[in-house]
Amino acid sequence: MTSRSAPPGQSSLLEVFLVALRLGVTSFGGPIAHLAYFRSEYVERRRWLDEATYAEVVALCQSLPGPTSSEVGIAIGLLRAGPAGAVVAWLGFTLPSAIALVLFALFVDRLGDQAAGWIHGLSVVAVAVVAVAVWSMARGLAWDALRAPIALAAAAAALAFPSALTQVAIIAVAGAVGWALLRGPTTTAPVLLAVPIGRRVALACAALFLALLVVLPVARAAVASGEIALFDSFYRAGALVFGGGHVVLPLLQAEVVPPGWVTEDRFLAGYGAAQAVPGPLFTFAVYLGAVIVPSPCSSPLVICDLFNLDTWPPNGPLGAIVALVAIFLPAFLLVFAALPSWGALRARADAQAALRGINAAVVGILLAALITPVASSAIRGPVDVAFVLAALAMLLGKLPPWFVVITIAAIASVLR
Repeated sequence: MTSRSAPPGQSSLLEVFLVALRLGVTSFGGPIAHLAYFRSEYVERRRWLDEATYAEVVALCQSLPGPTSSEVGIAIGLLRAGPAGAVVAWLGFTLPSAIALVLFALFVDRLGDQAAGWIHGLSVVAVAVVAVAVWSMARGLAWDALRAPIALAAAAAALAFPSALTQVAIIAVAGAVGWALLRGPTTTAPVLLAVPIGRRVALACAALFLALLVVLPVARAAVASGEIALFDSFYRAGALVFGGGHVVLPLLQAEVVPPGWVTEDRFLAGYGAAQAVPGPLFTFAVYLGAVIVPSPCSSPLVICDLFNLDTWPPNGPLGAIVALVAIFLPAFLLVFAALPSWGALRARADAQAALRGINAAVVGILLAALITPVASSAIRGPVDVAFVLAALAMLLGKLPPWFVVITIAAIASVLR
């Protein structure tokens, strides 16, 4: 990847959006499962990236704060269709779950526990999806005497010390080991995907990311504005969490429950709903933005009237949009800031050696995630094992992942 030059085989914005929308409808199971679905669609089916490039994008995004799977989707959209492609890729992947959670927010008081069987069935299918992805990536990126031990050591470390910071440390150590031990001939083949933004744009995005972290809290303290407080809370949650997904939940809980914006019961109800929908768990912010009831609403603007912030019922779609944009904006800024430099480093021989180690470590991190939490939380008995094996057989038989997801989840929900 190099900056500025246009990549061959560039896609239209509509194509990028529709492919991402399909993933947004079918990608159940959390961020690790999302990466497996992305690999199946973008690497195997459409060949928009090769295996190594995809692993490098995943490694980069895992090293950044924010929602890893969404950042990978944003990066692929950027590579394929420029900055607008990044936006439509994010929209396609995010809209299905966002719409579903807004509707849930509007009808939360009328729903019960009927969806529990479906939630469990989707978790079981995710085990098979991740297993296939780990196996395929291992054969391409960690299948020799030097890289396999790196992958296994990474998996062991991730299991022994489960935290987002551990993942960052694993990637850093693996890069150093690769730099020292995995030197080889420099890849001279032309890079098929280019980063269509320059260094100035990247630096501006990095500066804006940091500036908002400083300016928003100051503006919140200086101006009695409900919308600034809302944006600040969700921007900070999106900017300061490593690992994404479930890791963001404590930050969000601390922002919205103690001030009385959302009750504990409503927070937990939305968390349960977020498990049942496809797409990124960060869209939980949509639900919170729709049901938040700050009291009192001190905004000098019409937002109090529009969002109905002083009274019940929920804010509705407008509050959801504010929260959604705020929590995902850091992901855009970070990907735009980091990807051009990543492409330049990739062309160096020493960087390629480091990337071989990093790619192997990514396989190990995914293997650890397959063991826990994906398999450990989904498999509760012999019946679940049978469902996982059935899903594996269907996936290895080249059936579409969305068909496998719907079929196995439906059967599992009936037999629960």
